Amino acid sequence: MKILLINGSPKGARSNTLRLSHAFVEGIEAHTEAELEEMIVGELDINPCLGCFSCWSKTPGSCVRSDDMQNVLDRILWADIIIWSFGLYYFSVPGPLKTLIDRLLPMALPFMEKDAEGGGHAPRYDMTGKRHIVISTCGFYTAEGNYDSVNAMFDHFLGKGGYDEITCGQGELFRVPELRSKTDAYLSIVRRAGAEFAAGSISASSKEELSELLYPRAVFEEMADASWGVEKTTGDKSDEDFSFTRQMAALYNKKAYSGKDIVLEMDYTDLGRRYQIILTKDGSEVRKDRFLPYTTRIETPYTVWRDIAAGKLSGTEAMMQRMYRVEGDFDLMLHWDDYFGIEAAKRSVPDSAKSSKKSSTMFLLLLPWIAYWVGAPIDAYYGSVAALAVCVILPLIFFRNRKTIYDTISLAAVGGFSLLTLTIGSTWLLVPLSYLGFGLMWTLSCLTKIPLTAHYSMNDYNGDEALKNPLFIRTNLILTLAWGVLYLITSVWTFFLMQSEVSFLTAIINNILPIMMGIFTAWFQKWYPAHYAASQ
Repeated sequence: MKILLINGSPKGARSNTLRLSHAFVEGIEAHTEAELEEMIVGELDINPCLGCFSCWSKTPGSCVRSDDMQNVLDRILWADIIIWSFGLYYFSVPGPLKTLIDRLLPMALPFMEKDAEGGGHAPRYDMTGKRHIVISTCGFYTAEGNYDSVNAMFDHFLGKGGYDEITCGQGELFRVPELRSKTDAYLSIVRRAGAEFAAGSISASSKEELSELLYPRAVFEEMADASWGVEKTTGDKSDEDFSFTRQMAALYNKKAYSGKDIVLEMDYTDLGRRYQIILTKDGSEVRKDRFLPYTTRIETPYTVWRDIAAGKLSGTEAMMQRMYRVEGDFDLMLHWDDYFGIEAAKRSVPDSAKSSKKSSTMFLLLLPWIAYWVGAPIDAYYGSVAALAVCVILPLIFFRNRKTIYDTISLAAVGGFSLLTLTIGSTWLLVPLSYLGFGLMWTLSCLTKIPLTAHYSMNDYNGDEALKNPLFIRTNLILTLAWGVLYLITSVWTFFLMQSEVSFLTAIINNILPIMMGIFTAWFQKWYPAHYAASQ
């Protein structure tokens, strides 16, 4: 499949639209073998049409002007797919591209086509099988209504329905590294559309997703205003860090509002300047003065925070390396993506990338153990049978829930202890051994890349993304080790208590301590990251 990409942007290789066009080509190449030729219109020598019509009469099919246009015509005849790539600057195609389109006249015959709406000319060459697609971005919040003149022109020289199109508003966002999570999600849909185009046609679902706004109008326009780097009231040049902070504030997702206003103070230590971002149920506000008592304060070099926002530096790793510190309420940092706009990016993740299963929970992990620990000491036979029943039923639940390796180990271990108890008919040794086995499972998981608790607590911290967070892993490593040690020790006192006259205390102690440990866990999960972030 031969592809001709006509890059009509005056920005050339720096074109925002070109990113979409390249993604579309990647989608085609993923589906079939393709040969790509790219032309940058701004680098070609193409003179304006003289309107002499010599290409129809004196030199049929050839222009009297000797420049690069003849090669363009040859390449159009060579290609199977022609991609028209350009940015919309003033409600039509850029000037150089319009000049190229004017010079397509030699490809038509002078004779009128009777069936053409408004009049038209028959093609000079057999264009059967050639496919065209228009790909364009614009700086408005939406593409809708802004491409009327473009569509009217392409309808005339390609025919209505003679081309596909991907037109995207908010095109300037594709050059902003800080918004890469959103724009990359959009580009993934463009790639899918390219593969579908190569296979036959772009699906209705892909077209619908491509037509969705990257950001709501108010958010985009606030970011666009801030990107100019001038004061809104005076028009004077503003500091780069102030414009950056305004753009960050514009990303605030009001749906994340927790019922309490947040005052985020950004102290750029290398510049000696600080600003406050006030987050309320109605939106965000950036202040240079008239500061309020902060709820969360970030002390950071501006260069560090800019690199974090651009994805050049991991925020958590930078914190681990003491490159910045956080004071006050750390909850904002734990849910940063919720507050600053990642929700919309998640929406654009293809359905094929989403798991249809729910995540596993700590309750499902503990359920077979609890059944055995509660039932077996009361009645070895019926308690073991009840635990075995839980082990049989749980796999049915895991058809709808993703299970971890520790869920599998637990089912096998509890099943084994229950069968041994049924065989021996005694629990004084097996119950303590079950606590020992449970404690070893927790403790040994600390030697792995992901400690046991992280597999379950990640569900509250952006899922699999949390596993890339070293502070999250460190917090869960400490907690997993604490729980493991608790159950290793539990096996010891359980062994002695079950053979003593106060064996009834076993159940009381073994229930109270995990409850207390659970309270500690909930506190530690919030305290430790905040303590680490604030420490030097």
